[in-house]
Amino acid sequence: MEQNNFIEFKKERDLGAIISDTFKFIRENWKPYFICIVKIIGPILLIGAALMVFAVISYSGALKGLLSAGGEPDPSLMFDTLSGVFGWGVIMMVVWGLVYVLLAGVSLYYIKSYINNNGIVNFDEIKQNTYNNLGKFIGLGILSILMILLGYILCFLPAIYISIVLFIAMPIMVFENKSVGDTISHCFKLISKEWWNTFGVFIVISLLVGVLGMVFTVPTLIYQFISMGIDMGGNDPTAIIGLFEDPIYLALTFLSYFGKFLFYSITLIASAFIYFDLNEQKNFTGTFEKIENLGEDINNQD
Repeated sequence: MEQNNFIEFKKERDLGAIISDTFKFIRENWKPYFICIVKIIGPILLIGAALMVFAVISYSGALKGLLSAGGEPDPSLMFDTLSGVFGWGVIMMVVWGLVYVLLAGVSLYYIKSYINNNGIVNFDEIKQNTYNNLGKFIGLGILSILMILLGYILCFLPAIYISIVLFIAMPIMVFENKSVGDTISHCFKLISKEWWNTFGVFIVISLLVGVLGMVFTVPTLIYQFISMGIDMGGNDPTAIIGLFEDPIYLALTFLSYFGKFLFYSITLIASAFIYFDLNEQKNFTGTFEKIENLGEDINNQD
């Protein structure tokens, strides 16, 4: 059974159609889509939030200790402080990296289930596929980061080129069920002669997501400026640092990160539309499927 408002992914689209259909898909599927995200990613997201709070409080305490020491800073104290900051930074990077990998898996497998079931998604299928392929996603993410870093080391421009090429890596892995190595190889093949078009879509989507994400950042900034203005009236240099222990500030900061996290879904959904657009231009997969389905319908009528 196909929904009347089913969005066809397997077809060519221009820039305007990719953007409009991305937001149309979110508008028509936001409830089941975000329910899937909360059910699958919710626990690890709460862990990430708790770690963020502990990290910020730890940074605040460490800075207060350094400022209150006065005079020549103790080398052992500085080492312990920097070690603690570095340790929290590594833990946060791992946890939030896992959160974003899971978000990519849920988003793209949601779309795959949506396509395979003609607009009706299967939660158990999405959850199983996401966890079963988590190792592949992590491997792809690590390899992609290393390739981009290598591009930055060689020169800035290769890093930009590689970043755009790898923008469609996760959709390829999900929709074609390829290994990490085959996914990377297919990225370069699929984006051949279409790099600039993909770059244009990426820039527009990134700008839109950035502007929308500012909606969640503004309350945090306003509260920060107000609090800093009040604390500046005192003589205690550690008063401003105390902002990082303010529960209201911590709550607003988490909401800001959570909002940006959700808006990252827009980029993932857009990457799926871009993948199908490029795949249709090169392989005509959707066209061949329509011809086959038409033939089956004619045979069934006979």
